[in-house]
Amino acid sequence: MNQAKCSFLFHNARGKARYIKCIYVVGFMDLFGVSMIIPLLSHHVKALGASPTVAGVVVSTYGILQLFSSTIVGSWSDVVGRRYSLLTCLLLSALGYGLLGKSTSIALFVLARIPVGLFKHSLSICRALLSDLVSESERPLVMGHFNAASSVGFILGPVVGGYLTEHEGGFYTSSFTCAAIFLLNAGLVWMLPWSETLVHKTGPPSPGQHRAGFRWREVSLLQPVWRQLSSVGSKINMVASSDMWDLFLVRLLMAIAIMLYHSNFSLALEERFSLKPKVTGYLISYSSTLGALSGFLVGPVTQLYGNNMPALLLHSTLLTCSLIFLYAAAPNVWQVLLTSTFFAISTSIGRTCITDLELQRGGSQASGTLIGAGQSVTAVGRVLAPLLSGVAQEFSPCGPPSLGVVLGLAAVGVLLLRIPKWDGRGKRKMATL
Repeated sequence: MNQAKCSFLFHNARGKARYIKCIYVVGFMDLFGVSMIIPLLSHHVKALGASPTVAGVVVSTYGILQLFSSTIVGSWSDVVGRRYSLLTCLLLSALGYGLLGKSTSIALFVLARIPVGLFKHSLSICRALLSDLVSESERPLVMGHFNAASSVGFILGPVVGGYLTEHEGGFYTSSFTCAAIFLLNAGLVWMLPWSETLVHKTGPPSPGQHRAGFRWREVSLLQPVWRQLSSVGSKINMVASSDMWDLFLVRLLMAIAIMLYHSNFSLALEERFSLKPKVTGYLISYSSTLGALSGFLVGPVTQLYGNNMPALLLHSTLLTCSLIFLYAAAPNVWQVLLTSTFFAISTSIGRTCITDLELQRGGSQASGTLIGAGQSVTAVGRVLAPLLSGVAQEFSPCGPPSLGVVLGLAAVGVLLLRIPKWDGRGKRKMATL
């Protein structure tokens, strides 16, 4: 489906701010509900009688489904519009968590994880929606605030989930509460003034494109399935055939490196410094809180760099790599505390940078596809990181972060080789406008 380049204008700045804040609330509630359930899944599936191996396979079902569905659902949101795709994902996720509250056997547990694994992409669609609503210069600031709001929800959710679990039938109560939160989110999305607040404005057509664009309110979820599938396939093929392998490779390398840092954090601190689990928990909470709040730093840091996202990505990647090395070589807990402080900030900035670069280079017309493809790449990292961590721990408690340093250096090398080519393409594109 050909589209002209379009932008969405609000009738007033106050309306735009309210609209974006509503999306922040959706992101907060989304991860708040999910994080109520995540810490309880392994315990629940074992309580259903699964062996450790079966429990691992069952719990990993979600990650495997996410790996294949992220790009497809993201592309689908480009085709049918953000409203319909976001509502569909929220409602089907609510169905999955509701079924989870009824799971009294392993078969029902797996069945409940299927709709969640296939359609729990509400955060990705929210990011694509925010990308549609703001200019390129505003995007890092807005994305940083959205990530911060979501992360705060992820921190608070386990507290409520843990409290509910202390009571009889706590897991089922948590599951139904999560389902109710997703239904509430769907209601909030439905009530947003999609057709009244947003005005679609079509610019001059690009070569080979039709002049007519589309309004979100004019896109129908009931258009022929074959047409939807054809459009989804063409958008995915466009991303697959693009020259963006370097960005996706950097995303994969850094995702695995960061996951290796976290993989045996508690165990390594106990073995290296005889740190009690309670103190380790405080350190993890401190780092998580700082990581959430550091989302508010993305905008000022981006302005400091003059919106030079490649340079900011290179520096944040190099800093992250250095901090993983300092953690692996830390002689005492105080150095671990120092590295954790800056690690939370650098990773938060790096995630926002690479998402923004993917959208810059891929174009706003396929923002859902690009963000979905990025999530699929990260899902590959989630599959590989535990395997690599297990092998590395056979040699030393510092094995996983040491391997993360190697992968981080590889990402830095890719950036050093490719950034000049990104800049060259950018200048030539600007020259042709």
